[in-house]
Amino acid sequence: MKKQAALLAIVMLASAPVFAAQQGGFIDPDAPKTQVQQGGFNADSTSVVTVKQAEEMKDDSWITVRGQLEKQTGDEDYQFRDQTGTMTVEIDHKRWNGQTVSPKDRVELTGELDKDFNSIELDVKHVKKLP
Repeated sequence: MKKQAALLAIVMLASAPVFAAQQGGFIDPDAPKTQVQQGGFNADSTSVVTVKQAEEMKDDSWITVRGQLEKQTGDEDYQFRDQTGTMTVEIDHKRWNGQTVSPKDRVELTGELDKDFNSIELDVKHVKKLP
C-alpha cells in the first residue's frame, strides 16, 4: 500500500508542471477566438492614445500609438508622428519581424512609456504595419 501511495505522489508531482504550462502566455489578437488561455499579456489591454495623451500619462504605462515613423534618429531610435505631435520611439531590430516600413506607411506601435523630466520615449515591443 505504501508503494502505491508513493508512486501516486510521484506521478502527481511529475505531472503538475505539465498542467501549469498550459495556462498563461500571449493571447494573439488575430487568432481564432476559440483559443482559451488564462493570464499573460493581452494586447487588447493597452489603450490606443495620441502623443499628446501619452505626454500626460504615467511613466511605465503600456500604450499603443498609431501614426507614421518620420525618420531614423539613431541606431534604434525613430521620430514618430501622429495628428497631435511627435515623440521618440525605440525599436529593437528584433521587433520588426521582417516588416519594411517607410515614412508613408501607417504603423501601430505598442510598448512601455519612458518619461524623464523633459522628454518622453516609447520602448516599442510590437510593431504592426497598418493597411
